[in-house]
Amino acid sequence: MARLEKECFAQDAWPWWDLIGVLTFRGNVSLKAVKADQMIGFVAGDLKQAEHTGWIVTLGVAAAYRRQGVASTLLEICERRMARPRICLCVRRTNQAAIALYTKAGYQQTSVWRSYYHDGEDALVFEKMLKNRGED
Repeated sequence: MARLEKECFAQDAWPWWDLIGVLTFRGNVSLKAVKADQMIGFVAGDLKQAEHTGWIVTLGVAAAYRRQGVASTLLEICERRMARPRICLCVRRTNQAAIALYTKAGYQQTSVWRSYYHDGEDALVFEKMLKNRGED
């Protein structure tokens, strides 16, 4: 997973200890996509109990498998498993492919986190409200 994280996110890749945490912390949802015994994609969601919100904290797909529905499938399953009425995520302002994916999946931009990334680029915060999910 660390190799794939680095391939997908380069300078924004999480250190291996953060990856271990997101995969093992109770209350997180983590999924992987595998083809021919090779991990080709992953997603992790963090359940914010007090907020009744789920956060997609990472979603990546190997370059050779992009635009084949892997990311949208992982996103949909993660949303379902988080079972929260509200799902949020953030994305680089310049990541047009991810923005298109999230928009197509029903997310809407709600705010901007200025200079969020290491290089000073802004993060766009997206939100999706899910009906009949989670706690009211």
